[in-house]
Amino acid sequence: MVLIGEVQSNGFVTAEQQNYGPHFQAINQRLRALGLKTWTPEEIRRQIAQAEIDAYFRNDPDAALAASKRLGANFVLRGLIASQATPNPVMAVNQVTVTMGFTLSEASGKVISNTEARAASYAGADVAGMALTLVAEEADEIVARLYADYCTNAGLDPPAKSRPARK
Repeated sequence: MVLIGEVQSNGFVTAEQQNYGPHFQAINQRLRALGLKTWTPEEIRRQIAQAEIDAYFRNDPDAALAASKRLGANFVLRGLIASQATPNPVMAVNQVTVTMGFTLSEASGKVISNTEARAASYAGADVAGMALTLVAEEADEIVARLYADYCTNAGLDPPAKSRPARK
């Protein structure tokens, strides 16, 4: 399950999935290319309530676990966009800095991977557009890091070592 939210200037996280369709698709297409099964934002919204989506971004493990179980998700990828738009002191344009953090967790809440991408631009006030540019530029590397960490940290138990037989 892939969820994306945005940190507002007051610190509140907005997580209405319909607002981040292009961002979702940039990551989701690459996950599916690796053979992973993912759900669309529409499928997620049909099966779990917005309050449960919000629980992921409030780090509410009980509500998040309930939502994961209802959807049947083994893993949750949470993307969080944080941005800052400020006037450039030299030129009469806005500077936009966008950071996207991704956390891949098991449905139980165990974190498997954390990765981050960051970009800055003279982009005006279109923070969502800048975030999409960032995701598009960094998506291959982000997904590669997440997948590598999944392969390393997913909690797959190594085979039990056999003991030599005693004589």
